Amino acid sequence: MRVRDIVAAFGLVFMSAIIVPAGAQTPSVPPPPKPVPATVAPAPNDIPAPTYILGPQDVIQVDALGRSDFSTKARIGADGTVQLPFLGAFPAADRSVVQLRDEIAAALQKGGFFAKPIIQVEVISFASRYVTVLGAVGAPGLIPVERPYRLSEILARVGGVRGDGADYVVLRSPKGPERNLAVKDLATGDETTDPYVQPGDKIFIPTAEIFYVKGQVKAPGSYPITANMTLVMALARGGGITDLGSDSHIKIVRKNVTITPKDLNVKIEPNDVIDVGEGFF
Repeated sequence: MRVRDIVAAFGLVFMSAIIVPAGAQTPSVPPPPKPVPATVAPAPNDIPAPTYILGPQDVIQVDALGRSDFSTKARIGADGTVQLPFLGAFPAADRSVVQLRDEIAAALQKGGFFAKPIIQVEVISFASRYVTVLGAVGAPGLIPVERPYRLSEILARVGGVRGDGADYVVLRSPKGPERNLAVKDLATGDETTDPYVQPGDKIFIPTAEIFYVKGQVKAPGSYPITANMTLVMALARGGGITDLGSDSHIKIVRKNVTITPKDLNVKIEPNDVIDVGEGFF
């Protein structure tokens, strides 16, 4: 089998994997929720993890069972305190929801306000603990982390990687080294390739680097480069060589230098221009 036939077959498989046949029914998938800026982010439907540590700008709802005069919704101030009925400025930052609940109950009982108060504390708005997501995603912004989240979950919350995004994610942590993680590993790998994010982390998805293909290919144009992409893969991405084209008449323009590849396994670099010429029959 000629190399050109191999490329054509490769391209047919590639194109068939991404093209939906006419008349085919695609399942209706609701769009992912758009993230809300951390300063106004509403609490999710599920109960926040007991390990969530409260901080300035978080908004909490505090209630005492059977005592409507104590019910209050308040924002934790920059000094870490929250204004509560009977108790005034009360320390709230650097405490879990459970810890704060117990401390409020103890203070009310010690002050003689209630005999055996049953206190409930709810987080209404998460603002002190968040990660920053930027780059080629559906909806970049500040994402509250009211519970432990894996990186894949954060990407899902911002609408996933856009079509022009790279195939890797840059994770920058204030307390650790920068890491590059493959997007496909986040979805298909084990837990070691899908780490938990921490408050203060920055997640960046670069725009994918591209190459160009022209001449005797079925779908000329510009395409994103994937990891370890070779010439044969790039030709397949361009639909394969036409009947008039020839795999022996290929040139690559790289940084204003014209290269004649010796085989189709040469690695493609960003901004390469692949020109497939006509064969002589």
